[in-house]
Amino acid sequence: MAELQTLNNSDLQEYYSALSYNYKEFQNKNLRLDMSRGKPCTEQLDLSLGLIDCLSSSDYLAADGIDCRNYGGIDGLPEIKKLCAEILEVKPTEIIVDGNSSLTLMHDLVARAILHCLPDSETPWGKLPKIKFLCPSPGYDRHFAICEYFGIEMIRIDYLSDGPDMDQVEKLVAADSAIKGIWCVPKYSNPTGITYSDAIVTRLAKMSTKAPDFRIFWDNAYALHHLTDTPDSLQNILTACQKANHPNRCFIFASTSKISFPGAGIAMLASSETNIAWLKKQMLIQTLGPDKLNQLRHIRFFKNLSGIENHMRRHAAIIKPKFDLVLNILQTQLAVKNLCSWSTPQGGYFINLNTQPGCAKKVVTMAAEAGVVLTSAGATFPYGLDPLDQNIRIAPTLPSLLDLKQAAELLTLCINLISTEEELRKRGL
Repeated sequence: MAELQTLNNSDLQEYYSALSYNYKEFQNKNLRLDMSRGKPCTEQLDLSLGLIDCLSSSDYLAADGIDCRNYGGIDGLPEIKKLCAEILEVKPTEIIVDGNSSLTLMHDLVARAILHCLPDSETPWGKLPKIKFLCPSPGYDRHFAICEYFGIEMIRIDYLSDGPDMDQVEKLVAADSAIKGIWCVPKYSNPTGITYSDAIVTRLAKMSTKAPDFRIFWDNAYALHHLTDTPDSLQNILTACQKANHPNRCFIFASTSKISFPGAGIAMLASSETNIAWLKKQMLIQTLGPDKLNQLRHIRFFKNLSGIENHMRRHAAIIKPKFDLVLNILQTQLAVKNLCSWSTPQGGYFINLNTQPGCAKKVVTMAAEAGVVLTSAGATFPYGLDPLDQNIRIAPTLPSLLDLKQAAELLTLCINLISTEEELRKRGL
């Protein structure tokens, strides 16, 4: 099929009729498929079943004799801190391991900054007339939800091919002391798949900010989530900040949510020793210690970083065919017609798709009406507002290959149908 613009009126109307018929056929299938979030599939979860029974009633002591059934260990077991420090390429003294959700750590850190002075803060953020965060977009909707929940004004930053537009970022942070942070998913970014270049990391670390307590919220959620044998490399942001004489600037977050079990993994936060000491003091008011038995389970099961890396290769073997399937359908059904652009990620959990401007909401609604739920159009932008109404986040991991094939075919059908409607409208037909 040629580009829509090259078809004469009669052929365009005939093509639209055929698309409409195919769409009704999909509606008659009564599909119930959900591609709205980046969830591991059952086969991926099965890879970690050994976590459930890798401890016994006599195995509850950590390497240094700590009884993991009891209170204590506010920042995590020493051996789990060592393992997580290897994952994030930091020192064990620069990390806290706590709970199962890195999103919880992010939420709580923002709350702590609002209620109490961060290191380098003169005033708690909550006592200031305005707090602002920079939000590279399209980005992670949960980050934006935290800002909206706490009344933090969000400023959209454009993405370039190697990360956020640093000209925008540097100009804004140098002029406005109310800008206190930036959200970053630096490796296989959600949803663009971009890994930040060394130049981007260096500029983030070095840049001059009017706020002395400006913080980089570095959500390295996909640090080990490669889809190829030649993984992207990411410069160490903590080291870069230390070299730039901004040692307290960054907080790094990650978890095993898409490595072991999303609901029963371990979460980690890394930063300068100054920030870690400040945070531990705060946490002592909140808790008497994390679930150390779960931390011990993860050590017993994975053993070391090499064990996790081997485990992640098994994850990739399950999900890469799903990415390949969707990308092949997009290429077959859309590329020749020049209706969309999309990412070809080397890792992570998403394919980032851009329709023609003004079409994304219609496509997502039409897909839902035929039984396929996608991430809401606009969700990848602050306040849910995609200024061009064109971005759609595709999450291929959860469905089976058969279901995914149907979902991807329906998605491309909806894009073709909406795009053809737009062309007919332009011609007054």
